[in-house]
Amino acid sequence: MRMKRQVFLGIMALVLVGCASQQERAERQAQTRVAVEQAVTSRQLHIDIHSMSAMRYGSRTVTPDFFLELRGDTLRSYLPYLGQAHTSPTVSSSIGLNFKAPIKNFSERKLKAGKTQWELDVKTQEDAHHFIIEVFDTGQAFISVRSQNRDPISFDGAVGSFEQ
Repeated sequence: MRMKRQVFLGIMALVLVGCASQQERAERQAQTRVAVEQAVTSRQLHIDIHSMSAMRYGSRTVTPDFFLELRGDTLRSYLPYLGQAHTSPTVSSSIGLNFKAPIKNFSERKLKAGKTQWELDVKTQEDAHHFIIEVFDTGQAFISVRSQNRDPISFDGAVGSFEQ
């Protein structure tokens, strides 16, 4: 009888711990949704990149220092690039998609609940780039880049915080 009681109390303790962690998880998800919605509404977004997928080279995990940042009408890109350039860059010796440029065209669409898509164009001294950025209310993000003189590439990441 005593053994049954101890097992019952142990199971009840596990259930209570499970309920508390589910509640905490739900609270964190709600906070993330609010933060992402505010970032999307204000067009102030920082995306930390986790992986990239190149047309010719497959998918690769990247180091945590790469990002894409949108601040109003300016795009700041520090993204790796793996692919073939169709013309040699003559103006800049930078490697990757590293630039800060004003946004030329911008459109926003709410595709479904919890998902926003931005399409924007930027022109640098090297190339013209078309970005499609999909942001989910969970904080996940997907970026697709088509350049005039390079193979397309895409990135997976998460909405992060701004580094001043």
